[in-house]
Amino acid sequence: MNLNQNIFILTGAGISRESGIKTFREKDGLWDEHKIEDVCTIDAFIKNPSYVHKFYNERRKKLKNPKIKPNPAHFNLAKLEKIWEGDFLLVTQNIDDLHEKAGSKNILHMHGTLDKYYCMKCFKFGELKFDLSSSHKCKYCDSIGSTRVDVVWFGEQPKYLPQIYSFLEKTDLFISIGTSNNVYPAAGFIDYILQFNQNVNLIEFNIEKTNKSNLFTDSFIGPASKTVERFVEKITIK
Repeated sequence: MNLNQNIFILTGAGISRESGIKTFREKDGLWDEHKIEDVCTIDAFIKNPSYVHKFYNERRKKLKNPKIKPNPAHFNLAKLEKIWEGDFLLVTQNIDDLHEKAGSKNILHMHGTLDKYYCMKCFKFGELKFDLSSSHKCKYCDSIGSTRVDVVWFGEQPKYLPQIYSFLEKTDLFISIGTSNNVYPAAGFIDYILQFNQNVNLIEFNIEKTNKSNLFTDSFIGPASKTVERFVEKITIK
């Protein structure tokens, strides 16, 4: 393994699930026992903002539970970043802060985060340390009821795509962890890389094979908390 390569790491729900975070389960259309169309769309927010605010307020509070903490996969990715000599980028589809708590620095949340909000009137962002409500007044433009959690909903474009695609164009090593590779645009990252580098090394860590597993150079099947740890330990020993 050449530590001077440019490495792109993509993480998904699987890595957070091992830390006890309930996530959107595509097969039954529920997220933590809620219908996704009731909490993950702009139409839902317009129809019943109080319900949507309550849902995300509760998700954010659950992150403060002492039982919810980074697992070995998170810590080992932070360790990998420290020893890596080439350019390093971690892109996560998760909206929690477990990567940051584990020590990761160069990270982009393409689906936003639970600990930030933004105003749909003035488009200003802020750190979310309180419960949002329909009566909340934006401190930037004084608009009431226009602030929402900074989470990408269905029908909205993921964040940081220009930076992500720019890095993919120079990626030598692509690692996918705990993601189904079914949801776009993330599911298309591999295809995009192959346009620029046919020799890119593609490594997958997942609990089971995916419909894109055949594209990976190596697939490590099992809990990320164990497979990622063994992978990083092997690199460290070398």
